[in-house]
Amino acid sequence: MAKNIITLVLLIISVALSFKHGWDTFNYKKNPESLKMMNALGISEPLIPFFGVLTIVIGILLVIPKTFFAANLLNAISIVSIMALALRAGNYKMAFIEIPFLALPLILIWLKYPFKN
Repeated sequence: MAKNIITLVLLIISVALSFKHGWDTFNYKKNPESLKMMNALGISEPLIPFFGVLTIVIGILLVIPKTFFAANLLNAISIVSIMALALRAGNYKMAFIEIPFLALPLILIWLKYPFKN
């Protein structure tokens, strides 16, 4: 029971972060610092909405039991991609900041979907 509660809390955090990051990605024009960071990573402006859609889709897929594993896998791949782009750009601080966010989907994969029969 405690495992399910911990998994549920981590799942809620992961879904909330996905929606928040997706929404922030769509509103990059209101935040010039975000646009500057994405340009530093080598992400061009036409690709930014793609990442926003991908992040929101991952958030939706996380709550569906049959797509839980795939969503966490996509989430981990997207975080590793951000880390790789940050390292290529020489931004080691950003790469290190992403480590806890990488741990979250990996822990969720290990704990499995809560309340699955």
